[in-house]
Amino acid sequence: MRNIPIPVDVSKLQITCVKAAKPRLVSKETGEIKRDKDGNTMYELTLLIEDEFNRMELVKVSVTPEPQINAGEEVVPVGLVGFVWEQAGRWGIAYRAQAFIPAGSPRTGADL
Repeated sequence: MRNIPIPVDVSKLQITCVKAAKPRLVSKETGEIKRDKDGNTMYELTLLIEDEFNRMELVKVSVTPEPQINAGEEVVPVGLVGFVWEQAGRWGIAYRAQAFIPAGSPRTGADL
């Protein structure tokens, strides 16, 4: 399966951090920390995403470097993309962002 990034339009979403960033693990058994292609530590945030119809979902999003975001803060992911994955007959969508900014920050269209 090809790993093609799918851009996510966050313009109509309200996104709240529910669990601050922690290093993402490759294996819980070994405690090995996941790194990106440049060798940087990958971090994982748990976000509550609410759409315009009040539907909510918890989503884990990977990012590097470590964002300075605390639980309870509303944020806007910059460059959020999803990747479809499949392994041993199971599949899902993994999310990755370039960065996070506070929801009230002024930003340009180029930031999103």
